[in-house]
Amino acid sequence: MNATGDVKRLVAGLFCVGFPGLSVPSEVRELQELGVAGAILFRRNVENPIQFSSLGAELKSSAGRPFLTSVDQEGGRVMRLRDPFSEIPAMRALGAAGDESLAEAVGAVLGRELRAVNVDLDYAPVLDVDTNPANPVIGDRSFARSPEAVGRLGAALIRGLQRAGVAACGKHFPGHGDTSQDSHVDLPRLPHSLERLESVELPPFEMAIRAGVASIMTAHVIFEPLDARYPATMSRPALDGILRDRMGFDGVVISDDLEMKAIAEHYGLEEAVVRGINAGVDLFLVCHHADVQHRAIDLLAAAVARGDVPLARVQEARRRVDALVQRYVRPAAAAEAFRNVVGCAEHRAVIERVRAASPLLASTTGRDPTEV
Repeated sequence: MNATGDVKRLVAGLFCVGFPGLSVPSEVRELQELGVAGAILFRRNVENPIQFSSLGAELKSSAGRPFLTSVDQEGGRVMRLRDPFSEIPAMRALGAAGDESLAEAVGAVLGRELRAVNVDLDYAPVLDVDTNPANPVIGDRSFARSPEAVGRLGAALIRGLQRAGVAACGKHFPGHGDTSQDSHVDLPRLPHSLERLESVELPPFEMAIRAGVASIMTAHVIFEPLDARYPATMSRPALDGILRDRMGFDGVVISDDLEMKAIAEHYGLEEAVVRGINAGVDLFLVCHHADVQHRAIDLLAAAVARGDVPLARVQEARRRVDALVQRYVRPAAAAEAFRNVVGCAEHRAVIERVRAASPLLASTTGRDPTEV
């Protein structure tokens, strides 16, 4: 392989891709050959547990190497996997219960069921603090309006999830809870000072880091006193400055989807990947279109070749991604392995404890704002 090919394969390992359909399309196989790190799966990829488990196994087999499979399985409105999977209530219900041991048990339910169907990484929990009742995208996805409660329960859920062998991802750093816009469709801006962030938004992430969270997802939100021009996903003051240097996080920093309108309609793809990796992103989500996925890889490889992105920064990001893959990616489980795990009596009992503690908040209904 020539030097250009080496660089392209190196940067391809910093991408996680989404795709339509119930089996692995040729476009994904091509991206796997290029070296992408993993795939993110949505409800469009789910028919039933045996199909979904087989899809995860097919992704792992077609890659011919350790390959990261991931999904958003938060509970409440944001659950890619529903009946017969355990119907995890919204995190607001778990917050109302206020019980760390119960939060850890819910994390374990999530982890065991995802592990049984070949998922390695769950984009959960939401660590945003529910401070804005008009927030169109967070709301009941948050544990509480108290930073302490969000951090305490989030850390407990992380422990349960990761002890079950599935990597957790705290989101959306440094905080999406106070926005009045949805970054799937707009570019939110917040005027919050660092002092405000330190007292409200950041404590849950600090507690998650102390709990050993494997990864943290960035918010496509501009925090004006930190960086008036770029959202946290592209902001070195937010990622390297706060998350890495001040908070000491050395896990994987994952971007929210680069095809969301907060990024796609305000910044070019090249600017997003170049500024993103230079700011501290290790793994980019590109969730929908193969042409965008290829272009993002090509643009980042070209930026490295030009010297706009230091090779050392790419190697650092690969070190972190490879460490997560080594720790959490498992060989494919047998297609029938889920039958004694998914929705089992032990898991139903845990969910009933949440419902009993928070009967008015335990509904899983409502629009999923992330399926766009």
